[in-house]
Amino acid sequence: MRRCLLCCRLPTHNSEMAEHFHIVIPARMASTRLPGKPVTLLDDKTLIEHVWRRAIAVDATSVVIATDSPQVADVASGFGADVAMTDPAHQSGTDRVAEVARQRDWQDDLVINVQGDEPFIPLSAIRQVVTLLRDDATADIATLSAPISDDNQWQDPNCVKVISDRAGRALVFTRAPVPYRRHNGGHPAQRHIGIYGYKAASLHALVAEPPCALELTESLEQLRALWIGQTIVVAEAVDVPPPGIDTPADLAAARALLSEQAT
Repeated sequence: MRRCLLCCRLPTHNSEMAEHFHIVIPARMASTRLPGKPVTLLDDKTLIEHVWRRAIAVDATSVVIATDSPQVADVASGFGADVAMTDPAHQSGTDRVAEVARQRDWQDDLVINVQGDEPFIPLSAIRQVVTLLRDDATADIATLSAPISDDNQWQDPNCVKVISDRAGRALVFTRAPVPYRRHNGGHPAQRHIGIYGYKAASLHALVAEPPCALELTESLEQLRALWIGQTIVVAEAVDVPPPGIDTPADLAAARALLSEQAT
C-alpha cells in the first residue's frame, strides 16, 4: 500500500526550525473557477483542513488561516484552526497574509504563505523556504522552482517561468516562453512553484506599494517585488509539489490520486 500524502505526518521536531516563523494560509470563497473551494470536500475533509493539517506538521511558531468568509472561519474553527478575519476588499493572498502579519504585530519574524489549494504540499518545501530566508541576510522573499519538463509546459502561459542568476536570485518571472532559444537545447528557465516566504518587514514594504505596470501586464505580483528592488531567492525544490486545485478537473484528479493511493 502506498503512503497517503495527506495522511502521513513527518516528525515535527526539527532543530533548524527553532527560530520564529509563521505559516499563513489565505482562503477565500469567491474563486471564479471553483466556487466555495476551501470548504469543498476532498476525501472526508474539506480542502482547507487538508492544507492546515500539512502546515501544522511543520514546527512553525503559529499556523493561521486568513479569510474574509464567515463560513470558512466557522469550518476552520470547527477543526481547531487559528483563524484571522481579513478585509474582503483584498485583491490577493499576499495582501491577506500581510494583514495577518499586521494584526499579530510580526515585525522581525518570517512569514510563509502556503496556498489554500495545495493539499499535497511537501513539508520539505515549507522547510526549504524557511531555510532559504534564514541563510541569506540579503533576501526579502524566498520561493521554489522545478525544471521545465517539455516544450508544451514552456509555451504554456499558465506555467510561470523564472530565471535566476548564479547566486540563486530571481532576475525575472514571466508567463512567456523565455529565454528566446536561438539554438536548440534545454530549458534554462524553471517552472515557478507558488510558495513564498517573506521577512516580515519586506512583506509590509511590498504591500505598501501599488501594483506596477509589469505586474499588471503579466498578472504576477512577484514582479512588484523586483520592481521596487527587493531580492527574491529561488531554489529548486527538493520535493516538487503535485499540482494545486484550481478547477473541477483538478479536484477530480486529486480525488483520483487519493483513491489510487488507497489501493
